[in-house]
Amino acid sequence: MQPAPYAVEAYNTAKHSENRIHDDTVARRFGFTGGLVPGVDVYAYITHPPVAHWGRAWLEHGTAECRFGKPVYDGERAIITASPDASGLALRVQSQGNLCATATAALPPATPAPDLAAWPIPPAPPEARPPASPETLAEGLWLGITPLHVTPEFAAQYYNDVRETDPLYPGEGLIHPGLILRTCNWALTHNVALGPWIHVGSKVQNRAAGHIDETLTVRARVARNYEHKGHLFVELDALVLADTRPIARIAHTAIYRPRQVLEA
Repeated sequence: MQPAPYAVEAYNTAKHSENRIHDDTVARRFGFTGGLVPGVDVYAYITHPPVAHWGRAWLEHGTAECRFGKPVYDGERAIITASPDASGLALRVQSQGNLCATATAALPPATPAPDLAAWPIPPAPPEARPPASPETLAEGLWLGITPLHVTPEFAAQYYNDVRETDPLYPGEGLIHPGLILRTCNWALTHNVALGPWIHVGSKVQNRAAGHIDETLTVRARVARNYEHKGHLFVELDALVLADTRPIARIAHTAIYRPRQVLEA
């Protein structure tokens, strides 16, 4: 059965964040028409159809892979369509007549939990963050975050910010998968000082549902750091935990220094 399109009035949760790519004035200097809605929030919109289609099982062992192309802007209508295919769902995000993001989602059989012995606890984020560079984001480095205890109030605000309407989350006291992905951004921002930067895509393997009143932490290894078309990229291989339970493994890719910054 073809799932019905899902429509969201996009909301820029990061207007006042340290990442000025979400600020209208700075974003225009990069060629955009305004501040970008964060990719992790566009991902939150994308997760609505898989959860509607598979229910809680997708949060426990589903997968997703998303790629962000054109921006979604604050206050604009974003339409998420899902088409069944051989592997699960093919998803598209369209806004203002543009294809802004593509994704796939699937529900493979559950697999054994990862061995935590292979995922060392990273050092605490530094009080004084060094500038992001090939050295401070060197391949093989382990990055953590300042732990986040997800209170009921925080979760409710998050549901509202990403315009989530599925009653599953408040009804069962669950952490939204968009928030789980957002912790991978924090693995960068809690450890290095960044100028304007762009999240370009992620590959997510859910391991378990996270619950309100659990504390989120991340064990992220810098898998790659490279230059492509003048941009400096970083790829993280991250394990997200709720208390001591692994709840997602995520490959997270970002342009941490766009070529426009290097050319300025």
